[in-house]
Amino acid sequence: MDRLENIDPLFETTASLMYECNQRGHSVFFLEPHDIYVRNQKIVARMKDITVSMDLSLKEYWARIISQQKKETLSFETLTELDALFLRKDPPLNYSTMELLAPISDQVFMINDPCGMILGNSKMYILNFGELIPETHISRDPPRLRKIIDNFGGDMVIKPLCRFGGQGIIKVSTRDPENLNSLINYYVGAHRPYGEREQIMVQEYIKAVKDQGDVRILLLNGEILGAMRRKPPDGSFRTNIHAGGRAFQHELTPQEQAVCETLKPRLQRDGLYFVGLDLIDGKLIEVNCISPGGIPRINRLNKNKLETKIIDFTEKMVRHSRRTMQPN
Repeated sequence: MDRLENIDPLFETTASLMYECNQRGHSVFFLEPHDIYVRNQKIVARMKDITVSMDLSLKEYWARIISQQKKETLSFETLTELDALFLRKDPPLNYSTMELLAPISDQVFMINDPCGMILGNSKMYILNFGELIPETHISRDPPRLRKIIDNFGGDMVIKPLCRFGGQGIIKVSTRDPENLNSLINYYVGAHRPYGEREQIMVQEYIKAVKDQGDVRILLLNGEILGAMRRKPPDGSFRTNIHAGGRAFQHELTPQEQAVCETLKPRLQRDGLYFVGLDLIDGKLIEVNCISPGGIPRINRLNKNKLETKIIDFTEKMVRHSRRTMQPN
């Protein structure tokens, strides 16, 4: 995951998961992507044991594990000795880490599967569900992108493919043609040779986002875990909490439930056990599988403890894995 000091545990899903594990008496280790390496053909890691006493408040727990993590003692462990590994580092995805973890993904239960995360990492993953998404185009060619926007006629949204938290997402239209050309050229890096340019996504702007916001749905093994509505701040259309969005209670509509049901088989096949879906007006906008968040806010809105269901599921999968790996 990311550095502990940079996280507010009261609003961080990873902190909720760690706290629940510690409360159940599990041993909890902390590592960052660069801590994984190979020793004598074994996938190992530099880890810190941050297991502390139970029944602390979340704030006390976090202060204690930060203090524990700062100690010099490192635990060099073979990763296959772990029962479960949560891959919760914020985007961008560290591909070399995923490549190191992929060969042992059948020996230690991972949330989420590293190969599945490579597939689901990009905003392009939604193309697997073309009938559920707004009109979408991806290209690195400025004239082609400009023609798409001209032909569409209405407002569209430009999205870099590998950023998160609403970074770099802007609304564009043909009403400001001079700035539109500059923006497209800037985003693709038009000064570079064609093959070195960055592909960007151009997507239909759904006007309902202004008043209704979007809906974040958390799925666990394809099943609906919880949801909230997020509304953008005044003067913006971005609903991301990191971009100033606000969270509200939300009861899923039949259309939103149907979207989840459609995604379920593919998510399970790719080992994407814990994901966050973003929907606007019933349309699928994004699938978040790298470090999906929202648990603390949904818990507060609905008086839930969603993290307990995730750890229940993890324990169940670990028990199943142990049985299947036992020799006959």
